[in-house]
Amino acid sequence: MDHILILDFGSQYTQVIARRIREAKVYCTIGRYDMSVDKIASVKPKGIIFTGGPANVYAEDAPLPDAGIFELGVPVLGICYGLQLIAHFLGGKVEPVQRREYGKGMLQVTDPACPLLEGLPESIQVWNSHGDHLTELPEGFKGVARTDNSEYAVIASAERDVYGLQFHPEVAHTPKGNIILGNFVHRICGCGEEWTMRHYIDQAVDEIRSQVGKERVILGLSGGVDSSVAAALINEAVGEQLTCIFVNNGLLRAGEAEVVQEVFGRHFNIRLKYVDASARFVELLEGVTDPERKRKIIGNTFIDVFQEATEMVGGARFLAQGTLYPDVIESVPIDGNPAALIKSHHNVGGLPEKMHMELVEPLKCLFKDEVRVLGVELGLPKEMVYRQPFPGPGLAVRVLGEVTPSRLEVLRNADKVVIEEMKASDWYYKVWQSFAVLLPVRSVGVMGDERTYDYTIALRVVESKDGMTADWVKLPPELLERISNRIINEVKGVNRVCLDISSKPPATIEWE
Repeated sequence: MDHILILDFGSQYTQVIARRIREAKVYCTIGRYDMSVDKIASVKPKGIIFTGGPANVYAEDAPLPDAGIFELGVPVLGICYGLQLIAHFLGGKVEPVQRREYGKGMLQVTDPACPLLEGLPESIQVWNSHGDHLTELPEGFKGVARTDNSEYAVIASAERDVYGLQFHPEVAHTPKGNIILGNFVHRICGCGEEWTMRHYIDQAVDEIRSQVGKERVILGLSGGVDSSVAAALINEAVGEQLTCIFVNNGLLRAGEAEVVQEVFGRHFNIRLKYVDASARFVELLEGVTDPERKRKIIGNTFIDVFQEATEMVGGARFLAQGTLYPDVIESVPIDGNPAALIKSHHNVGGLPEKMHMELVEPLKCLFKDEVRVLGVELGLPKEMVYRQPFPGPGLAVRVLGEVTPSRLEVLRNADKVVIEEMKASDWYYKVWQSFAVLLPVRSVGVMGDERTYDYTIALRVVESKDGMTADWVKLPPELLERISNRIINEVKGVNRVCLDISSKPPATIEWE
């Protein structure tokens, strides 16, 4: 399969570039900026992309690629800092600009015959983010587009098959950037449109069968998107060799345990061991109010329960996880001092080290949005594939203060109303998260002729791209009114509903 290699020089947009390439139905991977030319040659990329980055190419500690890249005969595209690297290596000149370019700008195409710019109008909006620019072209290059502040905003050498962009084509603020990236991977690199979920399923099934052989596989099923899709994919590959363990920690949403058992146990006919450890978890949380202590108790208890369940199942050599690509790629910190930083993530944290099992990670080449597409392709219900993020410790971090069975029941019932109303109004799939939080305060209220002294529910609804930043959603007043009225009328123990209108930062999405 055709492959584009992205070399990361510390850009905050590296993963966005990868997603745009995959949207063009071309497979791509991300590597460190200093990957050796021998290793690059071994993966046989059809094209190489240099990302942007915060460094200056003329600085002593500037991150630089292996110079042999330019001798591989593989097309290269440099973005922002990547363009400056091309110029620096091939004899051009890069200097600081008197007026830096940040934000929206207009690009004027001066050579529409350039294959990189094919299909673009004479003038397009682009997104700039640079304090240096190219002042002298390397030999054999020509400028094919410009901005007000950069004569060489796009450079090209047809002879070398090397191109550079001073702006960022991958971000939404460059509306036609997908055309530019598509031109590079399809017209210049000659990649076909081979990266599809059906193709990925076929490839992943073969790889899982090859790795697992006739051995058995254990997977910790949480009901979340990643573990659910991993379970469906592994089941397609090895069927009865897979056993899923679903631990009910008593901190789940209303009906969640039943839905997981219905979908996986009966619909997919997956071997499913259901462990009801709810009383054990809740008992250990008695009297605990510190959020970090809650998380540690829940995490450690889950590992113990999962290990016990695994021993009861017995005989499994492999442990499967829903690890995603952003969790395993090597990344470069954007602090001007690139260094190896491998982000590790385990959906069942701590288990691989303690259980001494070999890992099966069939989603480790995928981004979150691709996992959702894969889930649909595998036949999982939309409600499971496109469910909103849910914290690992469950409702324990949405019950502020002590976690008790009665307080969990209040929150579970309130949260059920929120989900029902968000789905009925078609808002559920438009936002990042929408949920209820039980506050550790009571207030006076009046219901009928009686005075009440009950709990307060906070409603949290946010929009976000990745959870790193978020803003509160301006829901229609009539929807807020329905949610509030239903919670107060239907959930015993609640007499007040408040709306959280704080953004992240300074607040976080979850309250604990």
